[in-house]
Amino acid sequence: MVKETEIKLRVSRETLAALRDHPLLKKRNKSGWQTCELFNQYFDTPERDLAQAKVALRLRRDGEQFIQTLKTRGQSVAGLSERNEWDWYLSKAKLDTKKLSAECWPASLAELDKKQLKPIFTTDFVREKAEIAWGRGKAKVVIEAALDLGKVIAGEGEEEICELELELREGDPAALLELAAELAADLPLMPCDISKAERGYRLFDSGSYSLSLPAPELSAEQSLDDAFCALAWHLLGSSQRLAEQYRFNGHWKLLAQWLEKLIELRALLGSLGQAAPRASSTTLREALDGLLGDWRPRLLAGQHDDSLRKNAPALFAAELQGNRWGLFSLNLSRWLLARSWTVERNNRGNRQGAAVLGNWLPTLLKEEGAALQLKRYQQQPEDLAEQLPRIERIQAWLHLARQVLEVAEVDRLYGELCKLHELALQPMDAEVLATRVAQAHTVATLKPWKLLVQ
Repeated sequence: MVKETEIKLRVSRETLAALRDHPLLKKRNKSGWQTCELFNQYFDTPERDLAQAKVALRLRRDGEQFIQTLKTRGQSVAGLSERNEWDWYLSKAKLDTKKLSAECWPASLAELDKKQLKPIFTTDFVREKAEIAWGRGKAKVVIEAALDLGKVIAGEGEEEICELELELREGDPAALLELAAELAADLPLMPCDISKAERGYRLFDSGSYSLSLPAPELSAEQSLDDAFCALAWHLLGSSQRLAEQYRFNGHWKLLAQWLEKLIELRALLGSLGQAAPRASSTTLREALDGLLGDWRPRLLAGQHDDSLRKNAPALFAAELQGNRWGLFSLNLSRWLLARSWTVERNNRGNRQGAAVLGNWLPTLLKEEGAALQLKRYQQQPEDLAEQLPRIERIQAWLHLARQVLEVAEVDRLYGELCKLHELALQPMDAEVLATRVAQAHTVATLKPWKLLVQ
């Protein structure tokens, strides 16, 4: 068994060709590009028991060699994945179920009759690979770069494989993100938290691809630094999965959910005060503001315009043909992995970052709630939009960390605040202004709101 640490990046054919001759890879290429053709058959039961257990079972032909591989889902965050992998070299192209012993086989599948395992899809592709030496000070880092081009085929369905895969052979996993980010500064690379096996399952059953990642389990005793980091990783990973699925099927609601994750990320970044000095996140906030500045108006307009919804997949494809989204994703991953917001903050910032969430969050909500001045906007509803960033900061924490608040009916408060947020975005007319007044009054008179801001 070995532990596999890698990052997958979806690319176009043009980018794949450009990567082959990219100066950054060419300079550090210690082996030259080696080409091989890989034929892969994946196995599962008709009920997809292996997929539900988060494992993949594959039989690969590499030249004259046959390799049986079992992979666990392991840990995957925002495209950077770690998982356990077992390989067995076989003399013929036939699955050897005797190799699937308790040492590697999930306990949840202990009672499974392995005779039920059948071929369900294939992933056949040409791989060009090279060993890249990536220095990090005096530490030695070796990364295998693989350029994969081929197809996933399940029944009558097929999808192209076109990706760059960076796998750590030696050294610090942070090097994978460093190399990927430097490449993404020149070329459009989309971190893609979906394996070839997941693509095959998605073709086999379109409902099998999980959009939601497990929400982090926050506690009142957790530090602000730890809670923020967990939430940011969750939002970034979720946004990447939503982007991948929207690219795949073009369903409007997925684009709206993708935007919601970015709005919550921006709200979190803007809520930390001295715990995250503004200078530490300037580049990230500017990148997010650029994405939101373009996509928020499109989503708002598309709510009432069917032609805009139909054109949105083409606009999103154009977004992915640039490097803005991929570079932001990779830079945020690097920032979170290194906890860069903690590096140059002052003592007060260190104390704030170390504060327990159960104490810090009520204080934040009290300050933000008081500054929202709901009574004022009952008198001046035309100015409510100026409070959108503050409303979004309150919304984000109520949504993501409500379990640490000792206040009843927080979900109701969140729902009413969402209605106020939606009204603040709508074009003004007499009816909208009147509804803003009424909704501001509703929020201000809710018992949980009074408890939070008192």
